[in-house]
Amino acid sequence: MFSSFLKTLPQISIFHNPSSPASVRALAMLRSALSAPYPPDKRDAPPLQFNLEIVERTPPTADQIKTIVSYLQPKGPSSETPQYSAFLSAHPSAPGLSDQPQTAAAMSDLVTKNPEAFKWPLVVDWNGGRASVGDVDGVKTILEALRQRRDGEVKDDVDRPAGWFS
Repeated sequence: MFSSFLKTLPQISIFHNPSSPASVRALAMLRSALSAPYPPDKRDAPPLQFNLEIVERTPPTADQIKTIVSYLQPKGPSSETPQYSAFLSAHPSAPGLSDQPQTAAAMSDLVTKNPEAFKWPLVVDWNGGRASVGDVDGVKTILEALRQRRDGEVKDDVDRPAGWFS
């Protein structure tokens, strides 16, 4: 009866730079998922429901970076946690391998001073613990996870107390 009070809309943030084509595509994809059927090829599907926060031209804080690093999936056969280099672009102004930041605070300082060094967009699903850095396919993965949750293909991770309402 009251289980709907326990559900909250997912919080999705996009750290967006309008001069980045990937960032523009990611933002358009997120907005479309909110206002049109999702997935787009199913006309009778409802739009996704989530809170979208658009953070324009401002990189994440050091605390946000620490959290986001824990959300990033390691790529390749090694199971190492992704390093802060995952946030760096291939822009000539980005630091070389030996000069890359080793802490979240150093990364935050670098991208605040030099936004071109940041790999835009950064999309974060704060509730689902997922993130995509500079990758539109990663945004599709986040949206697909939201669709699966909406359609009941995955169980909500809501801690419900045992008792009257369970």
